[in-house]
Amino acid sequence: MANIPPYLKQGDTIAIVATARFVTPGQIESSVNLLKEAGFNVEVGKAVFNANNQLAGTDKERADDLQHFINDDKVKAIFCARGGYGTIRTIQQVNFSKLSTNPKWIIGYSDVTVLHSILSNMNIASLHSPMLYKNPDFETSNILNEEVISILKGKKTEYHFNAHPLNFQGRAQGKLVGGNLSVLYSLRGTPYDLQTSDCILFIEDVDEYLYHIDRMMMNLKSSKMLSKLRGIIVGDMTDMHDNQIPFGKNAYEIIAEHVEDLCIPVCYGFPAGHGQVNKPLVLGHKVKLDIGAKCSLTMTGR
Repeated sequence: MANIPPYLKQGDTIAIVATARFVTPGQIESSVNLLKEAGFNVEVGKAVFNANNQLAGTDKERADDLQHFINDDKVKAIFCARGGYGTIRTIQQVNFSKLSTNPKWIIGYSDVTVLHSILSNMNIASLHSPMLYKNPDFETSNILNEEVISILKGKKTEYHFNAHPLNFQGRAQGKLVGGNLSVLYSLRGTPYDLQTSDCILFIEDVDEYLYHIDRMMMNLKSSKMLSKLRGIIVGDMTDMHDNQIPFGKNAYEIIAEHVEDLCIPVCYGFPAGHGQVNKPLVLGHKVKLDIGAKCSLTMTGR
């Protein structure tokens, strides 16, 4: 199974990078303080606060930060400061091979799905979770929290959540993979395309038109990306948009139409993604999915 990076302990060093949008010091101050209060040393990449239009410095500056911390043996985890867009512009300049022999946690969600896909294909676990950026639209739950830190320290994770009317009931076990649907779609046909055979796929998205969701699901279905899955977890589909003439289905209904003939367990409304609650998920980890009148997701082992 997956190569699980060593769990963190007090005194370990956590690095901060911005592979996409830049942040200001005040936007990550509370999260950095939480990491320090938990007993970690924190190093901030040189490009994190660089403002190059939307991006955190140039592509090379962002890539250099990530490469430096991948190569630095004292760094045990790499936190992405925020998402947005730009990670795909950096990775051609990054050599990830050292992580095969010296894996370390890479943490984030949204645009960070690019990194999760690369690591998954290298059979290295990573953490899909809230990042350091404090979004003013959220009070507490979609920013760094104690739950994330406890998982990085090795806490076994088990979630119980409500059933949804569109769920397809059943049980499945497999490697958990996925992330942001739009990013996964953008990686199709590239060397970073996610491998999904015998896996349980997690997807979520934000700020998309409903017909875009349909287009992306048509791609995943037509390219056989879905055909060998053991299960699907659909997280938040946040702030979806429609055209003046309605598409006629919401995001969950669109997804259900494309996966119902797979006859595998599928759950909707799992509390992860761009909503108020963003439960951390260890991607690359073997999980057990149980969808019935009551639903659960359990990280079962390597």
